[in-house]
Amino acid sequence: MSMESIAWSQVYRGMHGPDEERAFSGATARRILAFARPHRRKLIGFVVLSVVSAGLAVATPVLAGKVVNAIVAGDSRSVVVSLALAIAGLAVADAGFGLIGRWLSASIGEGLILDLRTAVFDHVQRMPIAFFSRTRTGALVSRLNNDVIGAQRAFSQTLSGVVANVVTLVLTLIVMLGISWQVTLLALVLLPVFVMPARRMGRRLAGIQREAADHNAAMGNQMTERFSAPGATLVKLFGRPAQESAEFAARAARVAQIGVRTAMVQTTFVTALTLVSALAIAVVYGVGGALALSGTLNAGDVVALSLLLTRLYAPLTALASARVEVMSALVSFERVFEVLDLVPLIQDRPGAANQVPEGPVAVELDDVRFAYPAADKVSLASLEAVATLDTRGGEEVLHGISLRAEPGQVVALVGSSGAGKSTIAQLVSRLYDVDAGAVRLAGIDVRDLTADAIRATVGMVTQDGHLFHDSIRGNLLLARPDAEEQELWDALERARLGSLVRTLPDGLDTVVGERGYRLSGGERQRLTIARLLMKQPRVVILDEATASLDSTSEAAVQAALGEALAGRTALVIAHRLSTIRAADLIAVVEEGRIVEQGTHAELLLAGGRYEELYRTQFAEDDGNLTRSRVS
Repeated sequence: MSMESIAWSQVYRGMHGPDEERAFSGATARRILAFARPHRRKLIGFVVLSVVSAGLAVATPVLAGKVVNAIVAGDSRSVVVSLALAIAGLAVADAGFGLIGRWLSASIGEGLILDLRTAVFDHVQRMPIAFFSRTRTGALVSRLNNDVIGAQRAFSQTLSGVVANVVTLVLTLIVMLGISWQVTLLALVLLPVFVMPARRMGRRLAGIQREAADHNAAMGNQMTERFSAPGATLVKLFGRPAQESAEFAARAARVAQIGVRTAMVQTTFVTALTLVSALAIAVVYGVGGALALSGTLNAGDVVALSLLLTRLYAPLTALASARVEVMSALVSFERVFEVLDLVPLIQDRPGAANQVPEGPVAVELDDVRFAYPAADKVSLASLEAVATLDTRGGEEVLHGISLRAEPGQVVALVGSSGAGKSTIAQLVSRLYDVDAGAVRLAGIDVRDLTADAIRATVGMVTQDGHLFHDSIRGNLLLARPDAEEQELWDALERARLGSLVRTLPDGLDTVVGERGYRLSGGERQRLTIARLLMKQPRVVILDEATASLDSTSEAAVQAALGEALAGRTALVIAHRLSTIRAADLIAVVEEGRIVEQGTHAELLLAGGRYEELYRTQFAEDDGNLTRSRVS
């Protein structure tokens, strides 16, 4: 490695070190070793190869010096050729060991990345919905990418680098001191001139790079939000393209200025250090040459010392920044462990039933009380990009809810926005757990059922009708991965979407776009209903499932749902009261309490809150109809 390469390497390490000093416990170290344990044989082999390679790196300059001495001494050609062949053999061996070491390094690193990513991904999937509603998606993805790779670097680079550099340094010093302690000491005197500026300049550049990273992150967030379909629509509707462009250009210009400044600082620094290294080599040749002329040293020893000089500076410089690298890797490990240490609020109990009894299922809420969990139970400040977590939460939103849907019944929940209707639906599907009381399926507390048992029994269509950026086929197979193609078409036909899909150029393989935005709102919702029909659950929850549909589509989907819900227990949350008139039971929810229950006719006759909602809604509908006729 040349002195210039060493300088650039030192700059890079200083720029990419951790932002702050932190202490780490023995527990953290034990957890790191637990992840490393499956790769211990490869790790041992990797370290051994690193040591051998370090020995070869020192042996080559020594042999080169012997070649020069043999030439000067007039030794036979066979001696020179033998030494040259030995150097060639060491080079071949070093190359071979390098390839094997690279394979071991890649295997260890990629294996560790796989283990960490899988652990984090599986753990995150078990987190409650409250976790995802609070967490920045980008911050969470960063833990799976940047921090996992940073942690992996501890084994694939830092560990082997420290071992190899220590061995190289010790061997090089022993050999150099054996050749000439005077020249070696002179070379070491110049070392602080090389190392100390590198550390200071690295920190300075790190500050500049962090500023650039902040601007790049801001540009990334701006692009992510503005380039999505809803974001682009919002910008156009409010007429801000010029302002958005100006804001983006200002950030980009600052990044460009920082880039020029960084390039000049780096180049000046590396040029200065390269000059220092050249002076060090000049010292070796000057002092060593003088000693050689006086007969104290051989000419070959001078050559060997000059070659060994880089073997001395490289490991010393690397070890000077080894602590920075170790700290950086440990910070990455801790950031990964932060996520793994979040305890999922919803977990299967030991011995939980993995199946709900066959047949129609009754749904019962028995004196249910519930408060959404506080932020400190489900999130991290670093994942929310805040200094401290929001301390609000824990206030009860459901107060003694008791409700029963008999097998095969359709029960509707109505009431004002924020009354608690969707919360009830989330408790039935066990997206959250109750704080008091119980939610039962077929008489079994949902907390005594496995997540798989609940998913197999309960199907839900939410108001936003979320779809993945995948094909129509892929979104449908999410419900039943083993479904035949004809079953997909049957579900689409029953959702009154089959004729549309048949007209698409790619049919079932048509990609719906991010969140399904290539489809209209009504088409997107009907596709989610088709997905529900694919699942064929025994309990169906419809949370404003027809809210995005026009009158024609709503009538078609209502007919499809009537067919799909036959013989199934259904919990329907509806804003349009006209869609739930035929429900077997209607429960009016206000401020977290059920204030009325009964059929449509019974509640109208009672003259209570339901009758008030019904009258108000149909007065609004009549007004809208009158305005539409006038227009």
